[in-house]
Amino acid sequence: MNIQTQPRLSAAESALIDAYTASFGDLPGNGAVASARDRLLDDLKTQGLPTRRIEAWHYTDLKTLLRAVPTETSTAVIDAQAPFVAGSPVLAALQGKVDAKAAVEGVVVGAFADMLREGTAAPGLSVIDNDDAIGRINGSFVRDGYVLEVPAGAELETPIEIQAIHGGGQVHTRFPVSFGANSTATVIERHAATGDGAAFVSSVSDISIGDGADVTWVIVQQQGAEDTHLGQIRIRVGANAKLKLFVINAGGKLVRQELRIDVSGENAELTLRGVNLLGGDTHTDVTLVLAHNVPNTSSTEVFRNVVFDRARGVFQGMIKVALDAQKTDAKMSCNTLLLSDDADFSAKPELEIFADDVVCGHGATVADIDNNHLYYLKARGIPENKARAMLVNAFVAEIVEELEDEQLVEALEGIISTWLAKHA
Repeated sequence: MNIQTQPRLSAAESALIDAYTASFGDLPGNGAVASARDRLLDDLKTQGLPTRRIEAWHYTDLKTLLRAVPTETSTAVIDAQAPFVAGSPVLAALQGKVDAKAAVEGVVVGAFADMLREGTAAPGLSVIDNDDAIGRINGSFVRDGYVLEVPAGAELETPIEIQAIHGGGQVHTRFPVSFGANSTATVIERHAATGDGAAFVSSVSDISIGDGADVTWVIVQQQGAEDTHLGQIRIRVGANAKLKLFVINAGGKLVRQELRIDVSGENAELTLRGVNLLGGDTHTDVTLVLAHNVPNTSSTEVFRNVVFDRARGVFQGMIKVALDAQKTDAKMSCNTLLLSDDADFSAKPELEIFADDVVCGHGATVADIDNNHLYYLKARGIPENKARAMLVNAFVAEIVEELEDEQLVEALEGIISTWLAKHA
């Protein structure tokens, strides 16, 4: 007789289950939503948090790394921050709660909490695959978020900034966004902490890009020094659409940022750029799964990583080319400056190609600062620490400058410069 036993729960797993039990009655949602949440939580009880035995989590053993989960939500008064681009409308989700009166001209804005109460959110409270721990956690606990609909043909001249700001505790948000056919828009998704209270944050952005749309989406992650950030963006790209996705990680104690992208329309173009700034004893994992599902699509992915102190970084990049996806052109690179003997960075680029008429490639490099470049600057009277900071800044700023909005570029360069001033 085979007797199956439940896996032994870690302190963090037990805390999550206890938090769900304590808050279940207050979580928004009708019966269908409650059933979906229960299923997700039961999966968490059965499977536990992922360990290194799961290939997708091999470099981020969440069961071991997640030592504790705060159970109390901060009651601190939190204010929205000034937007990166002056004049941009700000949609603030403060401590996980949105402003029900928030509005953006020319865009339909709603609250995800309303979708939960109405039950229309139930089908979306699901996992992408069996290893989707972020979807499982977020679906169990999510309370609110913004729902945006950019109408077909709309041309938004000013970026929309979504601010997910917290002061500690547990915060779980979701942002479903749809861009209509032939629309043009820029969205900045900004995650930041105020105060020193530790936080456990999960966030899922579910994005649909219609045929012919031209979208820029920027993710800025600046969580606190003791925070855990589990972020996931799910994107579907339509025919003749263009997506420019930029990600910067410049904070957090334990970070997993997942990018799940399906290129589902012919002649779609994807440009993905990422900057990871890692210092102290942080652990940051960026995992990309990019699926080219139809013929005649293209993508380029470039990540730049800077690693100081005892920090550990991970980049997992999987490009999948389906059998019917002929004429796919996909290129991926991951370049790392490893600036400490105690630091570590693991890069795992992969290609899974079933079509035979494609142009695909990937590469990864890990290096220190070029001594010749350093000598050149020092010979001109620049102190070594400033010279090193200049070279590191140039290494990452190169791809930031690809964004066309000068104010946005300036704001992101400011984040990089401020971070380097503390670590370089």
